[in-house]
Amino acid sequence: MKRNQFRSFTVSINRTSFKKIIVMTILGLMAMFIFTGMLTSFEPGYGLASNQVHEWATGIKGEDFLHVLGMENKYFTEALPEGSKPPSVSNLAFQVTTSINPDDPRSLLGRELPGFALFDGQILVAGKGTDYTNLPVESAPPMDVIMAEREATQESLAKLEQLEKEGEQVHGSTEGRSVVHIIHSHNYESFLPELETNNPNEAQHNTINITMVGEKLSQELEKRGIGTEVEKRDIQGKLSERGWQYSQSYDASRELVKEAMAQNDDLEFFFDLHRDSLPRDRTTVEINGEEFARIVFVIGGNHDNYKQNFSLAEDLHNMLEEEYPGLSRGVILKQGRSTNGRFNQDLSDRAILLEFGGVGNTLDENFRSAEAVAEVFSNYYWDAEAVDGQ
Repeated sequence: MKRNQFRSFTVSINRTSFKKIIVMTILGLMAMFIFTGMLTSFEPGYGLASNQVHEWATGIKGEDFLHVLGMENKYFTEALPEGSKPPSVSNLAFQVTTSINPDDPRSLLGRELPGFALFDGQILVAGKGTDYTNLPVESAPPMDVIMAEREATQESLAKLEQLEKEGEQVHGSTEGRSVVHIIHSHNYESFLPELETNNPNEAQHNTINITMVGEKLSQELEKRGIGTEVEKRDIQGKLSERGWQYSQSYDASRELVKEAMAQNDDLEFFFDLHRDSLPRDRTTVEINGEEFARIVFVIGGNHDNYKQNFSLAEDLHNMLEEEYPGLSRGVILKQGRSTNGRFNQDLSDRAILLEFGGVGNTLDENFRSAEAVAEVFSNYYWDAEAVDGQ
């Protein structure tokens, strides 16, 4: 009699457990569908983006995964370096939930101090003297300051006239094809020595500006047989007409880059030229008795193909270091919520942003640097063409 009661009681427990499993499975599926629906229903800018997942995963080392695998199979721990310690679960959870890395004060200060996030970035390749105290700084003056009329020096106006004359005498090669596209998303960025002002915030001009460096680079490339086209439409003027903010410069230039790509299938390389906001002592180098405006390559990491762009920038940096030691400040990765992080480089795996000099450099110093970049890039291009031809 007691044995039958015991068996009945056992069957009752099994039925209850089975019901719990069914209920938990249904609730789990419902929760998964609800969570997925929430992620896809957020407005743009508020959803979970791939770059956010990338940010969370950046701080997780490969060793951490080996430690986790080693919990199940001790064989994996043999591949760990000597002295490697298991990851701190509490520290990892804190980073994921707060986006603050205790080992990097910038992750906290960059969100609390106004303007501090401008210095956020990762040094992929460090040039001479490059560290986290002198990363490229992208100024963002109000549109009324950018569009204000300013006087340029007579010398700079003469340089513009001479540049235009030289441009009429130079023609590209590459069998009549234009393979390099040059644009200036911040086309009013200028240089204090070329203007009648000493205020760095006023280093903006509608003609005497970074576009002259782009034109010089184009001419030097074409002298070396590389067909080049320069986007000369007024991007900052377009922003003003549309009532857009300065931060939307890359949205405006994106339209022009996509248009150029659609109209010319021969384009292979895309350069966006800028001027840094750092002072002259950080952006100038003397090589063989002449002063050059230093260059830094900026790669946007908020897209999946940035490593191909980084490869191009790294190759050019190394070649510059060999021919013009100290000219390149290195390669910087910009990504995350505090920056555009794409710079239209997601449109091509051969797109880079180049910062030429700083607010205190002269056009002559930038022209020397443009010639150096053209020399190095032409060697890179023709070597690659020779390999492809073979």
